[in-house]
Parts: sequence; structure tokens; C-alpha cells
Amino acid sequence: MPVPRRFDRSLPERDTTRINERIRVPEVRVIGPDGDQVGIMKTVDALRYAQERDLDLVEVAPESKPPVCRILDYSKYKYEQAQRAKAARKHQQQITIREIKLRPKIAQHDYDTKKGHVERFLKARDKVKVTIMFRGREVAHPERGEILLNRLAEELVELGTVEQRPTQDGRNMTMMLGPLRADAPPPPKPRPSAEDEAAAAEAARQATGPVRLREHDELPEEVAKESTREIAVKPAPAAEATDGGVQSAQPSGRAAKLAALRAARAKEREAAEPAAAPEPAAAPKPAAAPKPAAARKPAAPKPAAAKKPAAKKPAAAKKPAAKRKPKAAAKVK
Repeated sequence: MPVPRRFDRSLPERDTTRINERIRVPEVRVIGPDGDQVGIMKTVDALRYAQERDLDLVEVAPESKPPVCRILDYSKYKYEQAQRAKAARKHQQQITIREIKLRPKIAQHDYDTKKGHVERFLKARDKVKVTIMFRGREVAHPERGEILLNRLAEELVELGTVEQRPTQDGRNMTMMLGPLRADAPPPPKPRPSAEDEAAAAEAARQATGPVRLREHDELPEEVAKESTREIAVKPAPAAEATDGGVQSAQPSGRAAKLAALRAARAKEREAAEPAAAPEPAAAPKPAAAPKPAAARKPAAPKPAAAKKPAAKKPAAAKKPAAKRKPKAAAKVK
């Protein structure tokens, strides 16, 4: 059995950039600390030139002839490089692709569970690859899989967008969903047509019954105009006397609104239902003539039935008494 290695024995990463005494070429092209070219110098003179300014001689282009070296603070240069790499990694967004597999004959509860997983992945800013697997003769009906994928995309339109439309690859059909961008506006909801709104309002009115208004509710414009016209025409009712004093008989705002709404509803019903034509009165039928009373026939007397003489039964013959059997003699032991 091999012994596990407790420590990493690989060599540490070594900086391959040649600086100062590591530069072995005889001459180099030198660039000053301000970015100005100093010219081609011997390596010893370039190193002395850098040390006089308390800087390092760093080889930046070793492939050119002669190699190009720059005079700078190498520690500060390394720190700036690390900061730039860190900023680049910070702005990068790592996206993970998750996968969910479905069947074309999936049940509703299983579909809801898979849909919940897709919602969780999209909220975590991950892409989701939805795969539908066909088996056997299910491949002959790919439209079922496409309908299922489109249904899932429509139900998750508030969380993600379709980056790749449903495509069939052999026995599998795939679709790619991606999360919405943070600055993207929410998708507009489809506005129902006027016919749908009217049908929904009628269904709601029939389901809930008569409308009940509150004090702060506003009447429709047509109903409000009709109610104000009726209130202006009707005379004010007289005040009613109560035990505590005189109470005003004018209706409150809520009662007036309810009365106006009922009147408007009644007028709408009258306008919708055509008035039925009055039926002509039926002519009175002549009285039937009384029938003459039928003459009664005299009842004929029935003759008395003759009595039959009762037949006498013959007396039954007596049976002779049975002879008694003699008792057996006792056996002598």
C-alpha cells in the first residue's frame, strides 16, 4: 500500500523574469524610468546606471536582438501586476451550467419539483440546460417535448430568458435558459383584449352577486351623472321626528351611491331585455247547458234463494281393539 504524501514535494514556482545580475547577455537596449529610450548599452554599464537611481534593471523583451531592458522598481511592478489581475478576476463572472432532465410523460407533481429546481438555479445566477429524454416510440412525437419546454419557458419568463431554442439531438431535446441581467427591465405582461376583460368582469359580477360600495368608493362616470340627475329632480323628503329630536331624512353618501347604482343596473337590464308584447285577453267561454236528470228505474225484488238440505255424514265404523301380546316369561338364571 503506498504511503500518502503528507507534504507537496513539487518545486515552488520560480519567477522566470531576469533582473540585475541574472542578465547574461553582453549588451541590452535600455529604456529609462520615464519611458524614454536611453539606447544600446553594455550590460555592466546598464546595471550601474540603474543602481545609481536605486532601481532595478528588468528584462522585458528577451526575444528581441538585443534584448530590451527597463529600469524600474521591480517590487512595485510585481505588486501592480497582482492588483491588475485581481481587478480583472473581480469583474469576471463565473457562470455554472446546471442540467435538469425530464420525460415527455412526466406527472404534474414531478414537473413542479423540477420547475422548483430550475427556479433555484436561475436565482443563483446559473444557466440551466433542460433535457427531455425520449425512449422507444416516443421519438415519433417530438412535438410533445417541444410543448413541454415552451411551457416551462413561459412559466419562468420572470426569472430567465431562452438562450437556445429547443433543438433535438438524437433521442434528446435540449433547451438553454439563462438568468436575467440585473439592469434588464422586467418583461411586459401580455395585456388582455377588451373582449376578455368584459367576459372576466361579467363572470366576476355573476360570481360575487350585487356590488357593494363603500364610503370612499367612486361611482362610474355614467352612473354618477344619472344619479345626480335623479337626485336633482326628486324633492327632498320631510324630516322625521324622533325621541331625541329632529332627524334629517336625507340619505347619506353611501346610501345615495347604492341607490344610484341599483337604478343604473335596473335600467341596463330593462334596455338589454326587450319588452314582451301583451298577450290578448282570452274570450269568455259560453256556459254549458245543464244536463237533464236521468229517470231512475224501479229496482226489481230478487227471489229468495232456496235452502239446500244439509247432507248427513255416515258414522265412522269403530276399529276392533288390538289384542294384547302376552308378556315374556322371566328368564331363569
